[in-house]
Order: sequence, then C-alpha cells, then structure tokens
Amino acid sequence: MKIAVRFAPSPTGFLHIGNVRTAIVNWLYAARHGGSFMFRLDDTDEERSTQAYADAIAQDLTWLGLTWDRYARESDRYARYGEVAEKLKAAGRLYPCYETPEELGLKRKSLLARHLPPIYDRSALRLSEEDRARLEAEGRRPHWRFKLLHEDIVWDDLVQGHKHFKGADLSDPVLIREDGRPLYTLTSVVDDVDFAISHIVRGEDHVTNTAVQVQLFQAVIGLEGQGEVPTFAHLPLIAGSEGEGLSKRLGSLSVRSLREEEGVEALALTSYLARLGTADAIAAAGSLAELAEGFDFAKFGRGTPKFDPDELMRLNAQVLHQAPFAAVVDRLAALGLDGVDEAFWLAVRPNLSKLADAKDWWAVTHAPVAPLVEDAAFLATAAGLLPDGVWDETTWGVWTKAVSAATGAKGKALFLPLRRALTARDHGPELKTLLPLIGRERALARLAGRVA
Repeated sequence: MKIAVRFAPSPTGFLHIGNVRTAIVNWLYAARHGGSFMFRLDDTDEERSTQAYADAIAQDLTWLGLTWDRYARESDRYARYGEVAEKLKAAGRLYPCYETPEELGLKRKSLLARHLPPIYDRSALRLSEEDRARLEAEGRRPHWRFKLLHEDIVWDDLVQGHKHFKGADLSDPVLIREDGRPLYTLTSVVDDVDFAISHIVRGEDHVTNTAVQVQLFQAVIGLEGQGEVPTFAHLPLIAGSEGEGLSKRLGSLSVRSLREEEGVEALALTSYLARLGTADAIAAAGSLAELAEGFDFAKFGRGTPKFDPDELMRLNAQVLHQAPFAAVVDRLAALGLDGVDEAFWLAVRPNLSKLADAKDWWAVTHAPVAPLVEDAAFLATAAGLLPDGVWDETTWGVWTKAVSAATGAKGKALFLPLRRALTARDHGPELKTLLPLIGRERALARLAGRVA
C-alpha cells in the first residue's frame, strides 16, 4: 500500500508545538517509507478561519523544511461534501434533528444528573413526516446526525495498541449544521477517502472521534465503492514543563514566537519534537533525512511527554555548533554582519546559543569596545610583547607564553586580565581564534585602556 499522510490544521491561530509535532511525525513517517505528505486546511470554521493564519501555517511548515506533495482546502470542496451527505441521507445513515441548543443542553444535564452518559436519545428518529413539517413551519431548520450502528468498533493503533469501542456507547455525531454547513467529522473523512490517505496520525484527544469516524469511513467507502479505512496512530499529548496542558493560543509556544523571539533553529525544533516521548535520546540531528531514517512508531511511549524549553535551547546550541558557514552566511548578513567570513563563524559558533548572539562577537571583533582594565602595568607589559607580522591561531600561544615568562602570571591570573581587556568579557570564544580577528591595532589600543 502506498503510504499517504496528511497534516490538516484549522487556520484559526498560529501553530504551536503540539500541532506542529503532529506535522513533523506525519512528514517523517512518509519520508521514511517513500510516501506522500499532504498539507490540507480544515477551514470550514468560517467565523474563525483567516487567510493570515493559513499563510502563517504554510510559512512555518516551509521554515521547518516540511515540504508537501499535495495541498487542498476544505472551503473549496463544499459541493463534494454535499454530494456525500445526500448519499448518506438516501442510505438512512444521516437523519434530521430539530432540537435547539437549549433543548439539547437540558437533555444533557438530565442524563448527567442521573449519572448516565450524555448520549443523544435518537428522539428525532421517531418524528413523523407531519412532525417534521410542523417543526419546519415553526421556523426550525434541521441539523443532521450520523446514525451509528450498535456494534463493536475496533482498530489496531500504531501507538496505543488494540482499541475497542461499542457503538451503543457513543452518541450519534452531528455532521451538518442547521445552516447546511458540514462539520469537521464529515469533511475530514470525505477528504481522507478522496485523497486515499493511508495513515492518520494525530493526538490521543481524537481517539473517541476516531471510533465514530471508523463507522463513517465504512459508510462512505461502501457508498463510493472504493477506498480503505486508514490505519491510525494516536500520540500522547505534550504537556508543559509543569505538566499543564498546552493550547493553540499559548503564544509563547507558537512556532512563530520560538523562531522570531527565541531564536530557535528549525532543525533544533524538529530534532526535539521528533524524539520527544520516544525511546531515542534527544540530540540534534544533522538533517530531516537523518530523523526520517530512524523514525519508528514502536519507539513512542504511552506516557505524557513534557516540553522543556531549556532542553530545546540546548539542542539549539548543538545545531549551531555543527552548522557550516554556507548554511548561515546569508542569515548572518541579514543580521547586519557585513563582510562576515568563515574564519569569524568558526571562531564564534562554539559559544552561540542562538544565531543572533553572533552580533555580540561581531561587535567585539569589528566595533569599538571599552576594555576592562584592572592592572595597567601588567597590560602594558603584555602590549609590549605583542608579536609582529601576520597573526593566526598560533599567535595567542606564543604571546601568552612570553607574557607569562615576563610577569610570572599563570592560569587565570594570566588569561583573565587579557580577555577582559581585549573583549570586555569574562567568557567567550577561544582567544586563539578571536585574537587574529581583533587585530594588532585594536589589541594594542584596548591593552592601553582605550576604546577601540
């Protein structure tokens, strides 16, 4: 069977780490098996869906490298959903209901008060043609429910194992609103059948929806005369570092915020979310292809994985520390580092947590710095021993050896005063690589206590 997966977000907000993890897992599974990845917008919630959010989702996927083979949006397919709905009506699987939201709410409260599950009582099925005509004459318009068969619903989940529901324990779902618009349950199933989606990978909060959709898949496939019920994989939902649930509206954990405000690298985020909740050690991958090669649903556990921002930033540093100059040169230039070269990148990358940190070290090597001077006599001696000629990575060792011999300073007493004078910092990249970038003229001025 040809592997075909889909990521189908609603464009009602920015992607956050929970739903982008679903996109990553789907993409990696398809890549691992030579399958296709579909980007589909479930945008039938017309009140909340916006083009701006749709564009933002596409931008986030592109930034992460999650290219798609097919694209569709549900708002373009209303005629198709109507066609399937009419077939379901004709088959007796979709029936009209006339209760108002208030009436349904009272029924629900009554059942809960009697410690019964709030399952729809199917009273609409007992309405006669005259009853329906009278209700419509009163101005009521029907919503339409899918009639579930009271039989066992089973599937073998790739993450959760064998699942078993009883149709009689589930409430007939509403598939069409009073205004005639289809709901997610119908549109999603019709799309998955039409686009031959082989595997549906999503959060475990959809398990009960899946039980309902299995029967709807069977009904639609039976009416269309082609297709198969997809294989399902329901991932445990991610919690916050304190165990709290995550929300799509939790802006601090949106992909856009992580990228633009926190400086997270795309590969750091994909590496983290691809392995979160699995048996694999969390480490920075070299590429999406490397992540795909090791992908396996059998590695996912059933426990709730916790998102740890500190762990993500640790991976972020790993990604930068192994990034080649060619991969970042354009982004460094965009940060205002005009004329940046590979020598600078190789010198500073081991000390970066995020790419924007390179601006600080560019300022140290290419802009005036106010040196930190504690022992002017020591620095004057050091300045007098600065080597002439072309500087390279050996210059620092030759120079400090001479300074140590002349002053008797060793270890921290030797290196820290020099670092503070040359960089105005206590820590940073190795000075054997930084010193040639600072240059002899600046070094002499800073050792003399001048801003240079």
